[in-house]
Amino acid sequence: MNKLNEEELYNIVTKAYFGNVDLKQLDGVLDCFAEDATLTIQTDNLTHHGRDNDIKRMFSDFFPAFDIIWHGDFKPIIDVEKQSIAVRFNALRLRHDGFEERAQNINLFFLDEGKFSEVYIYMSDENPLR
Repeated sequence: MNKLNEEELYNIVTKAYFGNVDLKQLDGVLDCFAEDATLTIQTDNLTHHGRDNDIKRMFSDFFPAFDIIWHGDFKPIIDVEKQSIAVRFNALRLRHDGFEERAQNINLFFLDEGKFSEVYIYMSDENPLR
């Protein structure tokens, strides 16, 4: 079993995942997910199934909807034994019309073999991940 250490868990979430989301690098984002992963927006009761299906389509729709996407000020809780990380963070999205969307969200990531198997998102604002 490919277990990640604390630093690797932190980096897959903050650098590999959010870093690629912020750069709108679809392949880099998808590389963080297992093929059969699920991504659930808990606050919207919506689940996306499969890296190459729903999750890919969701990010393909999300990226062009905003001029700038930024995530930061990460406050993680990392469980190496259970290969999971909970992280509170700030998000900023700048729409093409100049309107700013700000949020403080919490994501839960569960990993299997070094990839996200389940992701749960709790949003403080409107869900742009449909």
